Amino acid sequence: MKNKLALIIPGLLLIVGIAIAYKMIKADRSLPIYSPLMINPELVDESVQNVKKNHRIADFELIDQDSALFSQADLEGKYYVTDFFFTTCPTICPDMSSQMMRVQEAYADAEDFMIVSHSVTPKIDSPSVLKEYAARYEAIPEKWIFLTGDKKVIYDLARKSYFAATTEGDGGIDDFIHTENFVLVDKEKRIRGFYDGTDPASVDQLIEDIEILQQEYNP
Repeated sequence: MKNKLALIIPGLLLIVGIAIAYKMIKADRSLPIYSPLMINPELVDESVQNVKKNHRIADFELIDQDSALFSQADLEGKYYVTDFFFTTCPTICPDMSSQMMRVQEAYADAEDFMIVSHSVTPKIDSPSVLKEYAARYEAIPEKWIFLTGDKKVIYDLARKSYFAATTEGDGGIDDFIHTENFVLVDKEKRIRGFYDGTDPASVDQLIEDIEILQQEYNP
């Protein structure tokens, strides 16, 4: 018995030590705060390409899947992940929404975390259409919000606030955005990370980075 304990106890101590060290390393990590000057110029609208610091997500007012007005004020005190999709997309959007389900599951109990998905075809994606799509991907009400509304507002957010799209355009009738990017935003409306929403490994990193951001607010 003593011999067995002599073998087991050092092993347990090693496991505990590794776990503590891992938590300490993660606690010491911090995420960058992105300014337009730090980002690939192809992703940044030329009107803000030379901004070096203090970039914030612009104020907006759109409509959610319950036909309620949704604005920046509804994100007060929240950190969140955002993306741009459309419900009739046959290619990358189903993969993105499936990956976003993983993010929702990982932080379903975090009261100060949200997910915000913007439709890039707002004329097609009415609130009722978005509500059906939200149900398909088991979106938790008030946790994962789907937005529609003024196309120019949505496209300006993608290009000038979130830097999620590489294409140029004016938000007009012929303009179209198609991007796989997920963007992590903190409570101060600052960008803290970019991720490929179709790549499980990249979403794994997002899930880990959310925890790091969470520790900034709940050390």
